Amino acid sequence: ISKATMIFALWPLLIQISARRGVAPSPTDEGAMRAGHGDHGEPGRQEHHKDSYSTFASEFLESRYLSDDGYPFPTAPPVDPFARIKVSDCGVTKGCIRYGKPGCDAETCDYFLSYRRIGTDVEYEMSADTDGWVAVGFSSDKKMGGDDVMGCVHDDNGRVRIHHFYNVGQWAKEIKRNPARDEEGIFENNRVTCRFKRPLYVPRDETLVDLHLSWYYLFAWGPAIQGSITRHDIDSPPVSDHMVSIYKYEDIFMPSTAYQTFNSPLCLLLIVALTFYLLMGTP
Repeated sequence: ISKATMIFALWPLLIQISARRGVAPSPTDEGAMRAGHGDHGEPGRQEHHKDSYSTFASEFLESRYLSDDGYPFPTAPPVDPFARIKVSDCGVTKGCIRYGKPGCDAETCDYFLSYRRIGTDVEYEMSADTDGWVAVGFSSDKKMGGDDVMGCVHDDNGRVRIHHFYNVGQWAKEIKRNPARDEEGIFENNRVTCRFKRPLYVPRDETLVDLHLSWYYLFAWGPAIQGSITRHDIDSPPVSDHMVSIYKYEDIFMPSTAYQTFNSPLCLLLIVALTFYLLMGTP
């Protein structure tokens, strides 16, 4: 009886034995049996058959996690969440300007801004109670018009992007040349918050100012439509009462309209006159 005839006769028995072991024979089994002998009958290397589960697992692992060259794909680093703004550093390692309720912080003020020098850059952090945009302008005269403006805009995709604008009168024109880098932004709890850097010194340009000089800071925020800014929320946005220097870390609080007190001499005079009139009124 030839060898091929014997194998064919024993094939049903091999199937039963393999089924009891939980391994289904395949044509590769015959190749593995033959691998025990060389082409001319001399002994060769015996390869152990792998069970179907381990074979599937190894093939899946190789196809899913190995590159064409057989090396594992690098694992992507985890995405760091937006680091909260630390107000405890205000007036110490960075300057801060708050607008809103007394005692408010970066998450509760109507508007919040911080600045600090990092090498040849200035890092800014901004936050405002809005679902649209928040911005700061650098002005030489406390008025809108001819101002360099950096804004953080919340778009329809949920992202917060940094934009560069130039005030033309009461209108903010977006400028393609954007000096911002290392941009971060988040929209959370109905607040737009962002962080970015821009160089201290820039080439001479009408739309860009040198931040090593002192400027009045204009503060504004408002709604956005499809990632484009619209008019700011309040008619007269707040402005710093003095020029701000990035070399001086101040912690400035500006009460919003609802918390402003009558502390100007004119207001006090009006209050005294009104009180006198009420007290001395006709009987």
